[in-house]
Amino acid sequence: MDPELGSLTDRLKDEAGDTTAYGRLVATADHEELAAVLTAAGQPLWARELAAFRLGVAGDRRAFEALVLLLNHRDPERCVSAAHALGRLGDPRTPRAAAALATNELRVAYALVPVRLLATLRAPESVPALITVLGRRLDPDDPHWRVGVACAEGLGALADPRARPVLEAARRHPRIGEAATTALGRLPVA
Repeated sequence: MDPELGSLTDRLKDEAGDTTAYGRLVATADHEELAAVLTAAGQPLWARELAAFRLGVAGDRRAFEALVLLLNHRDPERCVSAAHALGRLGDPRTPRAAAALATNELRVAYALVPVRLLATLRAPESVPALITVLGRRLDPDDPHWRVGVACAEGLGALADPRARPVLEAARRHPRIGEAATTALGRLPVA
């Protein structure tokens, strides 16, 4: 069993309460049954999340919209599960959606997981989005400095020289500076 699926099912079991419906969604191999959960009215969030996750890791693109909504959820565990499934889904819309969520300043408090997903995806949208978000986190009093650290780490992993100016600026940040310095060390020599 996928460790992330095990974590998800453990978390959702308590939330589900209804062990019959929960057990059916965990056990079914029928993608049509899972997809029906995503479109049927009145389905609880736990059921939609479980169905979307299972479809996503199986590469069924019908899960895309539900997973993007979960990627932007206020509950970090839901975001992490959605990112895991989106990373395996293989939908070409995923990088654009992750970039849109990461760069939305109105939702910056929930941007940590989309930022990490962008680094994992290594898509053309990744570096520009991470540069933009990191540039916005450079105020020393910014409360979302953890997002900035994740951006610096992602830019280091991507090792794209376009990140050099924002990483140089981030070196002076009291909380992001260490990650920015490490990331700069991973960039090709100019």
